[in-house]
Amino acid sequence: MVKFVDAELRHLREEVFRMWSMVYNQMDQARQAVLTLDTNLAQQIVVRERWVDAADLKIDSEVEDFIALYTPVAIDLRFVLAMMRIHNDLERIGDYAYSIAKFVKETESWTMDRALIDRLQLEKMFRVVLQMMEGLRQALDEENPARAAEVITMDDQLDELKKTSDLILVEYAKEHLDDMALCMGLGSVFRKLERTGDHLTNVAEEIVFYIDAKVLKHVGKLPAPGEQEPDR
Repeated sequence: MVKFVDAELRHLREEVFRMWSMVYNQMDQARQAVLTLDTNLAQQIVVRERWVDAADLKIDSEVEDFIALYTPVAIDLRFVLAMMRIHNDLERIGDYAYSIAKFVKETESWTMDRALIDRLQLEKMFRVVLQMMEGLRQALDEENPARAAEVITMDDQLDELKKTSDLILVEYAKEHLDDMALCMGLGSVFRKLERTGDHLTNVAEEIVFYIDAKVLKHVGKLPAPGEQEPDR
């Protein structure tokens, strides 16, 4: 019985990692599509969204079957619950990559101001998101809760970049009224990347919960290394 359970857990883990790779590639290509206004690449992202949705449904079904068949407890239950929540967050991140690709397709007839893109630090925003995804995959693979907790702090960078971008876009729109739609579209891209950071924070919390049975939601700022945790 134990061998069957272990095999099912390994399979579920592999499915989540497979979906993770798909979503990472979708977001990385969304980055390339925006920065180059590559509508062909954007179309590929739109088409592959169906693969992400299919992976999401498959994992949902496998989690439900596993719980029904084996009634897991303790760390096995925490693992299954974490995988269920993590793949839900990955699915939402895939949706954001899809929406960004749709934005690129809609901007086909527009001219992107490269100086504006540089000021907005859009490439840096994408880079932080991708670094968070890489770090969390490594944390889950190595079962390293400390690595997952470190990634949570990176979300602050996304919040700051989003805040700065709002100010820049408002200023730019006032001076370029004809580009109002473009500014709104770019603002939407930044919002989606900021929300991606929020979902990745959820993923980090689930990794810590699975490994350490510690719930980080609503706790507030994580203590610095060596600092004593606040009383709860």
